[in-house]
Amino acid sequence: MKQLKIEHRDKSGLEIARLCAAIALDTKAEDVVVLDVRGIASFTDYFVIMTGRSTRHVQGLAEAIEGELSNKRVKAAHAEGLQEGLWVLLDLDDVIVHIFYHEQRKFYDLDGLWHDARRVDISAGEQDTPLS
Repeated sequence: MKQLKIEHRDKSGLEIARLCAAIALDTKAEDVVVLDVRGIASFTDYFVIMTGRSTRHVQGLAEAIEGELSNKRVKAAHAEGLQEGLWVLLDLDDVIVHIFYHEQRKFYDLDGLWHDARRVDISAGEQDTPLS
């Protein structure tokens, strides 16, 4: 993330996660959740999990997120599953974005697997507080 535009250079993992969630909501993603996995995962700080209505919608969500982040010079270190559109993973280092087709989300149940993680309010500008 060294190549970030000046206005995005100081963004935290939380701000990037919220940005991904906002892009997803603008692109009609369903059931968007941000999980704070700091302290329980050693490989990232936040998960952004969402559902697409079809495999094409899953692919479109991933492309929208990558495109918008690319405009801000944030590039995914790694992306998987884009061609199939069942489960796309975008690795942004501090943030990992999981975009599921609804059947895959139920099957893999990341929300349940990481039930100890705190849910983050995805409203822009809010403090890092858990949702009730």
